[in-house]
Amino acid sequence: MSNTMLFLEAESFEQIGGWVIDQQFMDEMGSPFLLAHGLGRPVEDAVTTVLIPASTPYRVWVRTRDWVGEWKGENVRETLRAQGAPGIFKVLINDEPLASTFGVEGKDWHWQDGGMAHLEAGANRVSLHDLTGLEGRCDAVLLSSDLAFTPPNDLVELSAFRRTCLGLPATPSDAGAYDLVVVGGGIAGICAAVAAARCDLSVAMIQDRPVVGGNNSSEVRVWLGGSANGARFPRVGDVLHEFEQERKAHYGPTNTADLYEDEKKLQVLNEEPNIDLFVNCRANAVEVRGGRIAAVIAQNVTTGERLRFSGRWFADCTGDAAIGALAGAEYDMTRKGHMGRCNLWNVKETDAPVPFPRCPWALDLSDKPFPGRDGQGGIEQLGGWYWESGFDRDPITDREAIRDWNFRAMYGAWDALKNVQKLYPNHTLNWAAHIAGPRESRRLMGDIELTAEDLFAERQFEDGCVATGWEIDVHLPEKQYEAGFEGDAFISKAHFTKYPKPFYVPYRCLYSRNVPNLFMAGRNVSVTHEALGSVRVMRTGGLMGEVVGLAAACCKAHHTDPRQIYENHWEDFRNRLLAGVGAKS
Repeated sequence: MSNTMLFLEAESFEQIGGWVIDQQFMDEMGSPFLLAHGLGRPVEDAVTTVLIPASTPYRVWVRTRDWVGEWKGENVRETLRAQGAPGIFKVLINDEPLASTFGVEGKDWHWQDGGMAHLEAGANRVSLHDLTGLEGRCDAVLLSSDLAFTPPNDLVELSAFRRTCLGLPATPSDAGAYDLVVVGGGIAGICAAVAAARCDLSVAMIQDRPVVGGNNSSEVRVWLGGSANGARFPRVGDVLHEFEQERKAHYGPTNTADLYEDEKKLQVLNEEPNIDLFVNCRANAVEVRGGRIAAVIAQNVTTGERLRFSGRWFADCTGDAAIGALAGAEYDMTRKGHMGRCNLWNVKETDAPVPFPRCPWALDLSDKPFPGRDGQGGIEQLGGWYWESGFDRDPITDREAIRDWNFRAMYGAWDALKNVQKLYPNHTLNWAAHIAGPRESRRLMGDIELTAEDLFAERQFEDGCVATGWEIDVHLPEKQYEAGFEGDAFISKAHFTKYPKPFYVPYRCLYSRNVPNLFMAGRNVSVTHEALGSVRVMRTGGLMGEVVGLAAACCKAHHTDPRQIYENHWEDFRNRLLAGVGAKS
């Protein structure tokens, strides 16, 4: 008898209830997963319906993990150790729970055996039933009529198995050919896309979230920093201003989703006739021919379909230099002591007492200081930008662990306040970003690597074109909160260093030194760790994006590549920078 298998990914669920789709950790062989982000309150069920050809027993497998498993065991320092498992859930078949409880074992993603369930011919209901609201996660559910079958855990085998089960083609579908392919829909990326499109280039804008704006979106909620429209090129910044918000809040419950105007940003992109916008598409592979990027492969996180985008020029605006790294571009990365990632969060007062569960798996902060505790600035200090971690973690391979460490700090702090000190009885966790806001990772190398010394010395570059407006702002662990968490700090301090502003970042920092058709804009440009402290803020990234869009237009006009714009066509490019892009016609 042949094996009937039904493979249910995150996007297979017809309604995801209170679960959220998390795709920020996908690689070439990965997929998004469902996250029970309930802040201590169980979320509504994620539900789908499967059609079964004949009544028969099925073995159920669930791909999941114990997300605090990394911090268990004898080798983990006591101050870091986790007890118990927070993110647990059940799987229901036709509203009947399987005997197994999921999310309780294994620090790595794996298939957990859920036992057998008898499914009837026809429609059957499969549900993920969260038990805690504490970040439980499910990558996929597999139903197999071969009761002895075990699904593969090896990522290469799993990738092929997943595509076979879902009926996806082995090769990506053709998404089209473009003048410029922009990957990364943060402020830098959307400014690059609009600038190029208004210069009559055909543009693919690829973004892995349903919204654009990156850190300046409702998902992360960071306001724009820096300045625009510098005196040298006063029109560079006009596109950026179209994405500016009318209102902004600092921290706390007034920092609401609507302030970030996600729909306005999407509307600007959708109204540009030369832009094809692809949201929910994670670019995770690159084709290189003769040292040049020929195409980018992206996976649609809602359908699983893989798409191939060919182009003449490419702009890596991913922040993590994902496209450049895949293409073999030279890059640098500060391995230890780099700036980290934060997940903003806040609390609000209600009209009645609100309980909160004890969190023995979180950081034990019952006797530790942190901002927002007695004498540490008050409750408004909870969840601000300085709740940041990952300084000594690999910012690429440890991304999920860094985000989860932020969760452990948040839940540990609120547990200490609510359950140990018995404070804020009517307050509740109101919102927390499940998407981490990153500051530093890989930096692609251009023909110039900008240094802090360049800023201090007011070095004049002939091709200086991006005006800075932020002091050198490097985040390091805050010593007064680090005791017991050395190497794993979760509170940062901003170290500001002044220099004469504005400084004009050279164009030669915005293209790859060894991949001839690759631009970059945002926090992954060619600067040192220290200089990044000034140029990483989002208004500055937006200016970089505009410059890249204009440079791509100059490349098309002269049938050349980014380096040759500086070497052979600088006067033309300078005039384009002076004229700017102009508003939508």
